[in-house]
Amino acid sequence: MKLILTQDVTGLGESGDVVEVKDGYGRNYLVPRGLAMAWTKGAEKQIEQIRRARFAREIRGIDHAKEVQAALEALEVTVAARAHDEGHLFGSVTEADIAAAIREAGGPPVEKRAIGLPGHIKNVGPVKATVVLHPEVTAVLTVIVVAA
Repeated sequence: MKLILTQDVTGLGESGDVVEVKDGYGRNYLVPRGLAMAWTKGAEKQIEQIRRARFAREIRGIDHAKEVQAALEALEVTVAARAHDEGHLFGSVTEADIAAAIREAGGPPVEKRAIGLPGHIKNVGPVKATVVLHPEVTAVLTVIVVAA
């Protein structure tokens, strides 16, 4: 099955790439999750648009990654979550919550897939999170989880 990737897929390719995959993988995993779309002559015209969107949001080299790293590490990121009186959260704080909190704090846009957590965040307090900006540049930021 021939597909056009709409998002980066680890081990397969980047958004805008045309890939050949087994029918079941494409039909049952990639297409339903919005990671790819079927290749057609009409869809072939959208590849350049997908690549331009990817270029606009990606980190351009190590120097740009270090600038983004400095901006992220200077931020004070706070995530509000519902918690018991003892400080234990009702749910957990996810990578998507942290990405949204970075955006709210005025930081650069960060994909939730680039954020790494030390495990499930289930308690109120400070947590160290890593953000992989480039294969050689990783930002470490402190996320403060507060009771809402």
